[in-house]
Amino acid sequence: MSPYRNQRAAALPARLSRSVLLVGAADPSVFPAALASEADSVIFDIEDGLPEDQKQQGREAVVEALNAGAGAWVRINDISSEHWHHDLEALAGVKNLRGLMLAKTEHPDHITRTAMMMPAGTPVIALIESAVGVVRANDIARAPGVFRLAFGVGDFRRDTGASDDPMALAFARSALVIASRVGLLPGPIDGPSVGAQGEDLQEACRVTQSMGMTGKLTLDPDQADGINVGLAPSEQEITWARELIEQFETGESGAMDGSYLPRLARARKVSDLAKTYGLWNR
Repeated sequence: MSPYRNQRAAALPARLSRSVLLVGAADPSVFPAALASEADSVIFDIEDGLPEDQKQQGREAVVEALNAGAGAWVRINDISSEHWHHDLEALAGVKNLRGLMLAKTEHPDHITRTAMMMPAGTPVIALIESAVGVVRANDIARAPGVFRLAFGVGDFRRDTGASDDPMALAFARSALVIASRVGLLPGPIDGPSVGAQGEDLQEACRVTQSMGMTGKLTLDPDQADGINVGLAPSEQEITWARELIEQFETGESGAMDGSYLPRLARARKVSDLAKTYGLWNR
């Protein structure tokens, strides 16, 4: 086990990651604190997280940290960038790499070509940041090598002129949720809510969860715990699930109408998630 990594998060399957922390690689001194945070997944960022004149230096720092035992993902530059090939070349043989996030994914070939440059089985998160990416989301979600979809809200808004109002972004979020289902992927990762704390952060998580998304990007390690709470089953859901499962197991469920089996399936899903997140027996 890495001396850096939060052991709870390290043991959590990446398909269930709720808080996904992006850490700029310009200052490697912040890596240990990020890896010890409550974030379910940590992504070292060598794309937007690095100024143009620091790409090589930051890339080397990330490789050094991974080889030293830091288990993390890496956001790499988009396929049209001159840095894409250099990123993959540097990361192809590195230790403790959990996977890649590909910036500005707009075509399934972007994922496939990236995956082919890496050791077999390296998961790739497709970061969709444009109108073109959203329109092609179904195909991207079925591309060989894709692991999960993520929503780059900031660049998407710049591309389309959309506001940050949830209604303005609802179509794009729904498109990624539907595409993830079509591609048999885990729920997609929503974009960050920069600066939000407390009730504002919980409201942002409610929007994320209501759309069917199951993870959320963050740039702030202090948001990780709030996101984990906001995207986990609530106490009310857990109580409801426990009661329904107990009724079924003890034969107290009585007559079953057409809604019973779907409700039981939902209760079991809540139970499984709560157990995974360590909430079931609280």
